[in-house]
Amino acid sequence: MGVKDFLIKKVMRAKMKGMPKDQQDMILALVSQNPDFFKKIQSQIEAKEKQGQNKQLAAMQVMREHQAEIQKMMMAWHGKQGNMHVKQK
Repeated sequence: MGVKDFLIKKVMRAKMKGMPKDQQDMILALVSQNPDFFKKIQSQIEAKEKQGQNKQLAAMQVMREHQAEIQKMMMAWHGKQGNMHVKQK
């Protein structure tokens, strides 16, 4: 992991400090495994903000538009985690 990746993860963890660690791990993993997808989401949120929309509302709308894709990624991540726990036993 490079310095840039390390710093990005530190900042993201700080932003998610009230969230359970397993959820933080999942989000960090999904973002690092699918950077282009999340850059696209970020761009769409920023575009809505430039149109005068509240940041939180813009984020909720964009995330809702990509809900099926995000759920697929989350299910795949949980599947991998389940397989890792089985292999560790």
